[in-house]
Amino acid sequence: EVQLVEFGGGLVQAGGSLRLSCAASGFTFDGYAVGWFRQAPGKEREGVAAITDYDQRTYYADSAEGRFTISSDNAKSTVYLQMNSLKPEDTAVYYCAAGVNAYIIAGTLYAYELRGQGTQVTVSS
Repeated sequence: EVQLVEFGGGLVQAGGSLRLSCAASGFTFDGYAVGWFRQAPGKEREGVAAITDYDQRTYYADSAEGRFTISSDNAKSTVYLQMNSLKPEDTAVYYCAAGVNAYIIAGTLYAYELRGQGTQVTVSS
C-alpha cells in the first residue's frame, strides 16, 4: 500500500525542539516534491515547508523561516522537519504530503497526491 506515515510529534516546552519524520511506504520520494502542513483547532491548514527531490531545494513559509529546517534522506525515503525555538502558536497537527506533479508557492505544497494521517505537536508556555 502506498502511503505516508508521520511520527515524532509530542509535547514540548516553549523554546524546545522536535524533529518530525515523514516516511514513504510502498514507494520512494524519487521525483517527488514533499511538504509539511499544520492545522490548529479552529484554524485553516497552513503550509510550513517543502522540498523538491530532484534538486533538494527547500522552501519555507514565513512562520517557519529561520526556525524550521526541512531535509530528506533518500536512502530511507524519509523527509524530516526539524523544529527549533518552538512557540505555543506552533501547536497543531502536522501533516506531510507528496506529489510527483506537485508545485510549491511560498513554502506551501499544492497539487499533491498523497497525505499522511498527521502527528500532534503541542508546545506549552
